[in-house]
Amino acid sequence: MSTRIVFACSLVIACLWCAAGCGAPGAPMPPSLALPRTVDDLVAVRKGGRVVLTWTEPTLTTDRQNIRHRGLTLICRAIGVFPMKECAAVKRLPPEDLHSLPSVAGRRPQVAFEDALSPEMQGATQFATYAVEVQNRRGKSAGLSNQVRVPLAPALPAPADLRAEVTAKAVVLRWLAPDTLPAAANLEFFYRVFRKLANTGQYTLVQELPAKPGRETADERSFEWERAYDYKVTSATRVRLAGGEQVEFEGDDSAVVHVFTRDIFPPATPTGLQAVFSGVGQKPFVDLTWAPNTDPDLAGYNVFRAEPGEAARQLNDQLVKAPAFRDEHVVAGHRYIYSVRAVDERGNESARSETASESVPQP
Repeated sequence: MSTRIVFACSLVIACLWCAAGCGAPGAPMPPSLALPRTVDDLVAVRKGGRVVLTWTEPTLTTDRQNIRHRGLTLICRAIGVFPMKECAAVKRLPPEDLHSLPSVAGRRPQVAFEDALSPEMQGATQFATYAVEVQNRRGKSAGLSNQVRVPLAPALPAPADLRAEVTAKAVVLRWLAPDTLPAAANLEFFYRVFRKLANTGQYTLVQELPAKPGRETADERSFEWERAYDYKVTSATRVRLAGGEQVEFEGDDSAVVHVFTRDIFPPATPTGLQAVFSGVGQKPFVDLTWAPNTDPDLAGYNVFRAEPGEAARQLNDQLVKAPAFRDEHVVAGHRYIYSVRAVDERGNESARSETASESVPQP
């Protein structure tokens, strides 16, 4: 009897141990559809007759699995429709045709596509809507990306025959604009002048001016002397929308023109020179004064003196910083003829001023 009881207890314990060690079967999981996640950072930039689309290529499926087999990426475009309900594909790109952009630290790789706009598509009030749809290898997707709108207003052609001339006050840029501009009440055209140090850095916008038919001119005054620069000019279109909103886009760039801003330009000639003798009860001297030179790169002045029939000689050893000078080396009974020259920071010297004369009387 005791043996049966021990056996029964052992059987019960074994069953309980087995139940604890074996999990109960759960609900069956559906197979993954392998749908790539939708793109949510699509950006569209209009440049002349092209629209450049950029976005981050998805790496996970909608159920958080790594994408193992990529399908086509559809470029979707609709004219005058926003939002699109379904993709109107203008291009179907296999993975190997996606153009990868240079990687940026801390960001996932991005890809780009360039869509060409025909002249017939460019109207003053029309917009294009863009989206992308990323499919799996069975042609299925999780839907469209975020949708972006791009104006289809006309762009001016790239500025032609860009030329540059360095003058004493500015780098003067000249280029050819169209003889006529598109006429529309909601459109405004203008030009942007860009500059950068040659072979380095990014272009910086330095001037913007309204577009006019024919040859355009821009005086660029924010440069520094003795520098090598690259200049380019691009057109831009501003579209005024109902309600006061405005959108802008740039046209194509001109050719780049290279400029070295060598300063060979002397400062303005000093004016208003006066000479006054003083010497009663003290050592005689002649005080000189003249109008200040307003050149921004003025370094100082040189002062010259001559006697009748003699060549002028320079009186100062160092540049005179103020528009005044005292000549203490004068002799009674002599007449002196004075002149002044302005000097800039690069050693360019002006012509001599008009002369001023003064006599030192006998005591």
